[in-house]
Amino acid sequence: MNMITVVIPNYNGMKYLKECLTSLACQAEAPGYEVLVVDNGSADGSREYMEAEFPQVRVIALEENTGFCHGVNVGIKESQTPYVVLLNNDTKADKCFLKTLYESIEGRENVFAVSASMRMWDRPELLDGAGDNYCVLGWAYSRGKGRAADGYQEACSVFSACGGAAIYRKSVFEEIGYFDELHFAYLEDLDIGYRALLHGYENRYEPGAVVLHYGSASTGSRYNEWKTRKASANSVYVVYKNMPLLQWIWNLPFLLVGFLVKFLFFSIKGMGRIYIKGLFEGLKRCFSAEGRMHKVKWKAKHLKNCFYIQWLLYRNLFLFLLKK
Repeated sequence: MNMITVVIPNYNGMKYLKECLTSLACQAEAPGYEVLVVDNGSADGSREYMEAEFPQVRVIALEENTGFCHGVNVGIKESQTPYVVLLNNDTKADKCFLKTLYESIEGRENVFAVSASMRMWDRPELLDGAGDNYCVLGWAYSRGKGRAADGYQEACSVFSACGGAAIYRKSVFEEIGYFDELHFAYLEDLDIGYRALLHGYENRYEPGAVVLHYGSASTGSRYNEWKTRKASANSVYVVYKNMPLLQWIWNLPFLLVGFLVKFLFFSIKGMGRIYIKGLFEGLKRCFSAEGRMHKVKWKAKHLKNCFYIQWLLYRNLFLFLLKK
């Protein structure tokens, strides 16, 4: 009986698929699992390559690129297992990757997601991310990015799991909703982790589940105009849809400072106007009929969790400044 479905979204990623899929075929002591690739309308021969070289992999072929969120939602809904692992196509999993992720979540009913230890492909001693945190300035950041992995060898709670390599409890999606497809891409994993916290679930980081990651394989670089615009729009949208009115008013001074600093940062890179354009796109989405439909409905039982989240927002700012 399969316990895990590994869902891999793919868009023109044929040059990465061999190492990714081969690493999954060599998993040691893992529970029963299936690999499912959701192809977002690739035109580079990805589907034909997988059919010829990896016939054991199930492929769902979409006609066009519908974005990360829709692609993984298709895979999650298609899965028939208690757990779903989301994995980027530009990764190579350690042989105990699935075993370790499974053991980190099985039996912990209050845990929604567990993020893996993502390492830099060319320098595996350095982290690409050890789970994601979110602070009161409205900034999401990868814990430990660019730092020695040896300094992040303790399992711990994080604000959200990075959707590039993480395991999720499928039943919770039915309660809190799936990935918000209005995001298309970027910060969608922060959003769903935020919703899980609001509902009283925990997100964790597991250092023993190791995966190598190329990074920015789909967009071509860490900073580019398309990514900057999408991420800035989504940063506004995450605040709107998850924070109750009084909480975002309380945090507004911090958020304004955060957006200003980001604007100055991207201005130095020649993308200040792009960043501002993204912010206005995010505001427009918040006031749209679709945006309002996706806003998390306030419930009295969320109050305790909102106080906990507010504490995390303050704490994570200090951790960010201390580079922890």
